[in-house]
Formats: sequence, C-alpha cells, structure tokens
Amino acid sequence: MSGERARVLLASARAAEGLDEDEVPLLAALAAQGVQARAAAWDDPSVTWEEADLVVLRSTWDYPERLADFLDWLEHVAGVTTVRNPVDVVRWNVDKRYLVDLTAAGVPTVPTRLVEPGTAFELPELADGGGPVVVKPAVAAGSRDALRVEADGEAVARAHVERLHADDRTALVQPYLAGVDAAGEAAVVYLGGHLSHAITKGAILAEGGPPVDGLFAPERLTPRTLTPAERHAADRTVEAAAGLFGRRPEDLIYARVDLLPADDGEPLLLELELTEPSLFLRLTAGGPARAAERIAAAARAVA
Repeated sequence: MSGERARVLLASARAAEGLDEDEVPLLAALAAQGVQARAAAWDDPSVTWEEADLVVLRSTWDYPERLADFLDWLEHVAGVTTVRNPVDVVRWNVDKRYLVDLTAAGVPTVPTRLVEPGTAFELPELADGGGPVVVKPAVAAGSRDALRVEADGEAVARAHVERLHADDRTALVQPYLAGVDAAGEAAVVYLGGHLSHAITKGAILAEGGPPVDGLFAPERLTPRTLTPAERHAADRTVEAAAGLFGRRPEDLIYARVDLLPADDGEPLLLELELTEPSLFLRLTAGGPARAAERIAAAARAVA
C-alpha cells in the first residue's frame, strides 16, 4: 500500500442501513485524517474485504440471529486483512457468558444466572429479595428480546425462557436494579484504551412491557459526568477484559462499559461492549475526531 492512503471499511449490516447515527460524522472525520473509508455490510457478498488495510466492526447489529454466519465471515475477513476489535476478543464478547469470566477476574458485576436449554427455571431462586428480574438471551444486541418480569410473573418469565430455549438460545437472568430508574445507566466509552466520554442511558425496560423488538431499543441519551466510583469500575473492567487475552487496553480500538447502580450505589457491570457498540460520538465534543484518530493510527500501522 506504499504511496497510497490507508483504506478502512466500517463493517455494518444491510438491516442497519441508515440507522447508525455515528457513521456519517465518523466517515467525515476519517476523511479529514487522510483515510479512504466507507461503510460496507458484512453480509454483502460483493464486498472485497481484502482491499482494506483495516476492517472496523461498527453496526453489525443483526449478528445474534445469524451468529454462525457472522463468525464464519469474521474468520474469513481476519484471514485476508486486519480486523478490530481482534477476532478472539469478539468471539468471547458476542456471548454474555463473558460476565462469568469478568466476575471471576474481580469485576463487580450485576448478579447473573445462565439458564441453558434443558435447564429448569424457577423465578423465586433468581429474584433477589423478591424483586423484578430481567430475562434476555445470552447472545443479543441492542436489548433485543430483553423482558422485565415482576416478582409475581413466574409464568411470564418461564414462557419467555421457553421461547429462547426453543430457538436453542441460552437465557440470562439478572435482578432489575431499580436505581436505573432515577440514575440511568452509565455508558462509558473508551477509544484506544483511553476514556473518551460517558453517556446516561435512560431506563429502557418498562414494568409490564413486552420484550424489546426490532433491531435495537430506542434510547434516551444525555451526556454524563462520571463519579470517581464509576470511572474506577469502568477502568477496571477494560483492564480485566484486555488482560484475559494477554493484551493492554490500548489494543482495543473501542470499548463501551455499561454500568448500573446497586442498591448501595456501587457501580456494577451490566455489559461490556467490544463487538459493535453504539459509541454516541455525536453527543460529545470532538468524539468523531477522537475515534478517527485511533482508527487512522491502527490502519496506518498495518498498511
């Protein structure tokens, strides 16, 4: 590629066309960095991925329903060019069983129970203190198929688990932490291992509401100033995740740490997004430029 500008493809999905609000400002910021960049759907067979110096996973938001195909595509692309985040990290991160690994690594995490297909489900064992729980698939994105279930809703919860099991999907059950209703969810964004910005996401799952349908759940978003405890929890999460793969946080081109407040206010990890997270770049000054700088540096390093 000597003498040419670095070339980057932002991997999207045909189902997500026009829905990623960060795509246009990020492409403009990459152009300002002297990078040739465009978006391309991962499921478009006409794309020649090997022509890119770097493929960055962005809005591949339909992968949960096509996981095997997505992972096969990912391995193919990694065989012909460089993919970020790294493939081994993505393979781990697409299944929320990773929460078990992070808990074992000492990250304070929302209590999580995995209910594998064929496993009996009993709501009273899972509801902490008789409160509501959230039932969702272990492989999912955008809160799809997540359901809030009240303490007296065992039949509703069991029916939802059975629907997931019928599709050979593992269910994940967590207590609904009521602090989110007032404080919201903290979404903490890192670019190249460095804190970029944070966003407050309003509570999504309403009492008595149906499971989230569609490609992703609508969100109420506002900029957020992190508390010292939230910053510490988010830093610890990214460091632990990178360490599991013998890497540094700087090796992750992006990461989003989603935190919820426990009853005592302690920030607990809800999800760590290393595959295709919305980064809310448009909601922070200089966000697209910071992301473009990290992507451009990674692309030039391999061009």
